[in-house]
Amino acid sequence: MTLFRGLQFLTTVNDLSALPQEGLEVAFAGRSNAGKSSAINTLANHTRLAFVSKTPGRTQHINYFDFGGERRLVDLPGYGYAEVPANVRAHWEKLLGHYLVNRDNLIGLVLIMDARRPLTERDRRMLDWFLPTGKPVHCLLTKSDKLSNQEKIKTLRTVEAEFKGDPRVTVQLFSSLKKQGVEQTEQVVGAWFAAAQRAEQADDENADGIGSTDGL
Repeated sequence: MTLFRGLQFLTTVNDLSALPQEGLEVAFAGRSNAGKSSAINTLANHTRLAFVSKTPGRTQHINYFDFGGERRLVDLPGYGYAEVPANVRAHWEKLLGHYLVNRDNLIGLVLIMDARRPLTERDRRMLDWFLPTGKPVHCLLTKSDKLSNQEKIKTLRTVEAEFKGDPRVTVQLFSSLKKQGVEQTEQVVGAWFAAAQRAEQADDENADGIGSTDGL
């Protein structure tokens, strides 16, 4: 079974105090209508796991999905849709900013961007919040099937050039319609979890060594 195929809905919250206390998390974030829910469904090979709305901006909560083994996918509210009331948008931005900066359980961010309109002002704001944490970002350029091969290459190179020299940021093309890019996303996210679990194990071993009184 591949990483995302075992994904199951866990819980939904609208208050940071209600977030699960244990486990490692990878967050999926993106502008409303960028194809975030469709990408999650495609990765999980499940047509209705994440809610896909014909009205962007409808998902107003933080939704948790479980990989098993204390590993989770966090589906963050979409951002940037003009018809969302200003007070709701302000609430989301405060929630997202605090979560991205302060959540210790969070090990990486998958940033969903429409390949036809990448790196919008709010995408850049999301990166401004998150990159100072030092954690990795994987940019998923969705709806790539709507581009010609030449346009795909140009878009990919343009976004990659934006982060040239920053090893924390990786970029790929993705198509939910064509189911293209699934394996690459699994490899990136799987590597994040593996690295975080190794780090946790090393910390535990170091703590055991410091606390040992053998030989005294």
